[in-house]
This record gives sequence, structure tokens and C-alpha cells, in this order.
Amino acid sequence: MKRPLSIRVRFLLVSLIAVPLALALAAIFMTSIFSANLEQRLEEELKGHINTLAGSIRLTADGAIEQPSGLMDQRFTQAYGGLYWQIGDAAQPALFRSDSLWDTSLSRPDDLPDDGAVHRYISEGPEGSRLIVLERQIMISAATGLKPVQISVAADTKALDEASRGFALEIFPYLAGLAVFLIGASLVQVIYGLKPLADLTTELDRIRERHSGRLNGALPAEFEPVENAVNRLLDTQAQSLAKARTRAGDLAHGLKTPLTILSTDALTLRESGQSDMADEIEQLVQLMRGHVDHELARSRIVANADMRQSDADVREIIGQVVKTLQRTPKGEALEWHIEIGEPPNVPLDTHDLRELVGNLTENAVKWAKDSVRIVWKNDRLMISDDGPGVDPEKIGDMTERGVRLDRKTPGTGFGLSIVKEICEAYGLTLSIENRQGSGLMVSVMFKNIDGTARTA
Repeated sequence: MKRPLSIRVRFLLVSLIAVPLALALAAIFMTSIFSANLEQRLEEELKGHINTLAGSIRLTADGAIEQPSGLMDQRFTQAYGGLYWQIGDAAQPALFRSDSLWDTSLSRPDDLPDDGAVHRYISEGPEGSRLIVLERQIMISAATGLKPVQISVAADTKALDEASRGFALEIFPYLAGLAVFLIGASLVQVIYGLKPLADLTTELDRIRERHSGRLNGALPAEFEPVENAVNRLLDTQAQSLAKARTRAGDLAHGLKTPLTILSTDALTLRESGQSDMADEIEQLVQLMRGHVDHELARSRIVANADMRQSDADVREIIGQVVKTLQRTPKGEALEWHIEIGEPPNVPLDTHDLRELVGNLTENAVKWAKDSVRIVWKNDRLMISDDGPGVDPEKIGDMTERGVRLDRKTPGTGFGLSIVKEICEAYGLTLSIENRQGSGLMVSVMFKNIDGTARTA
């Protein structure tokens, strides 16, 4: 199944889409407001020109309209200068007009404004230009009565359009910079906001590495339900493991007493002359004890490295095992060579490492002639003896459950199989080979499958 996009990527994609879109809409609104304000100011200017024209209109004695004067804006005098005026009546709509109109006139709508009211409309101007036209009808007293006069003033919208485009181009760099800032701020917000997830991962790694037993409560309040659930899970796991080990120990101890009684009965039978039956019972007792010890050891092995209770000190564990074996009759007669460099901590449960080292060392003591060598070097534990060694064809059978290559030597045949199970649980590499000359060497490489050292 394909892994979904990460939360960071999702937030970043949303920002990359939403921020430019929002700023584009903002640019449209700002440009629209800017254009509306310019247009409003232009209309106020046109209203001023209408009022100026209205104040300059005079009638002759026969009631005719005189040519207005007094308009100072030079654009009225330039052909197609962008600013135009026109005065007329009902009979002649373009009785007078500005020089800027040249050979054209302003078109008028069918509906005329009320007296004094300003009528606004859009019209086509010279050379296909677009005009904003303000028109006002005033009544002037004449000898024959009130005479209606229409005054129209228009301005080309080209200047407005250019100003709007210029405004948009001017604010673009600022909006682009704002977009970069907002996207960067969103990224920082995501990183900072999701930092508790990284802290949670770090705390879980500390628990996995057995540097801590619980989440320490340093996470934000939103993570409190997750923290409580994880802590409950850890408590349940620890309790289940402790109960399983306790039950296995109780079972083993409960079986040892009947086995001891059977051993005593076998001794009684041997003393009474029933050696065959005594041998059979002793053989069964030895086999049962081997099974009990094996299952007891297996029950204490964790399912995987993440379930260990703590990391183990190699130097300390080897020292304890060697000290115990040196007190045995065989161990006292052997010469011990121990070479351990920097004392490493390995991510194995202390009990499991003790079980591994103990079984390998006991096997070396059992077969050693004069000496046992224990070496830790380059993340590899090597335990060897100077005994007779093993037939190369049978080395692969040594880690099978209950296999004993020499039945004359006391043992159950479960030691190396337990070592194999521990190595499989932790992903360690176990190898067995004959030494040059004589003896056997068993080595365990404390590395992951991907080559990462298992040392902590």
C-alpha cells in the first residue's frame, strides 16, 4: 500500500495553493478599489467642469446661446486630448463643442436627465476610445421664457486603465514577497507545530532503547490522551511479561521437586540391585530436567529487542559468568583468557545476554582441555576452547533442540539451541567453527541485518 503524503507536505501544498490564490484575489480587489477611487475623482472633476460651463453660458438678445469661455484646461484645446465638452439644446444637441472633439461629437442617450440632475453613461469617443460622460440639463431664462440647455463633459478612460495596470504592476513585487513570507511562515508554523510529534518519536525511541520506562509528560496537553494510552500499554506489557516469567519459574520449581524424588528413587533402585530400571529412570529425569530448564530459559527470552527491560553491560555479564564457572571443579583447572576493550552496552535484556554468554561459556568449559578464551572485538563476541572440536558436517546440528554430539559427556543438548533462539530474537549473527589446531570457536556478531552496530 502506498504511503500517504506527510502532514508537512500536505500543509505546504495547501499553502502553495491558498496563499497565491488569496493574494491574487486581494490584488484584484485592491486594483478594483483603486480604479473605483480614480473614477470617482474623475467624475468629481467632470462635475466641476459642468458647473464651470453652466456658469459661463450666456444668451443673446434673441435668446440664442453664446460661445462659452473661461475653460482653462489645455486638454479641451488638444485634438483628441482625452477631455471633451459639448453644449446643445433640443434642436441642436452639439451646438458648441470643445476643440478636442475636432470633427466628432458626443452621442447622447435617449433619456434626458431631470433638470439639475447629473446623468452618467459610457459612450464611444474619438478613434474608438471609451468615454465616461456626465450630462446635465439646466434651464436658462430667456425673453421667451425658460430655455433648456444640455451640458455634456466626457473623459477618456484610457488614463484610468493605464493607472490601474500600473498600480497592479507596482504592487505585484510586494504581493510576491508577501506570498513568499506567508508560505515560509506556514512552513515554520508546520515545523514548529509538528515538533511535538518529533518529541513523541524521540521519547518512544528512548523507551525502545530502554533509556526510559514511560513517557515523561513533557508533551503538549493535546498529546495527553496518547501519552496515557502508551503508558498504560507499557505497564500492561511489563506486567504480562513479569507474570509469564513468574508462572514459568513456578512451573519449573514445581517440577524440580518431583524430579528430585524420582532421582532418589532411582538411587534406591540401584542400591537394591535394579540397575536397569534405575538407569532408565535417571535418563528420563535428566531428559525432563533438560526440557524444564530449556522452557524456563525460553520463557525469559523477550520476543524482540524492543521488549527488553534494559540494555546489558557486556563486561559485567562476562565477569559474573566467568566468576561462577571458575568455582566449578572443571573451571578451576582451566586457564582463562579474557580480552574486552571498551566495555560496551548492547541492546539486549540483561537476563538474555547472561543466558547467551552462560551457555556458550559452559559449553566451552565442558569441552576445553586446558584453556578458554573470551574476546570482545569490533562488536563481535568470540568464545573458544582448546578441546577436540566438532566434525564439520555436524556443526549445523549443534543448535538443534536436544542434540548431543557426545552422549558420554553430561548435558541436555539445549544450551546452543537457546543461544540460537536469543540470536534470532535480537537479529544477531551466530557462527560456529573449528579453530586451527584444535578446539571450537563460537562467535556472535552484534549487528543488525542492515549492518548497523547493535552497541548502544
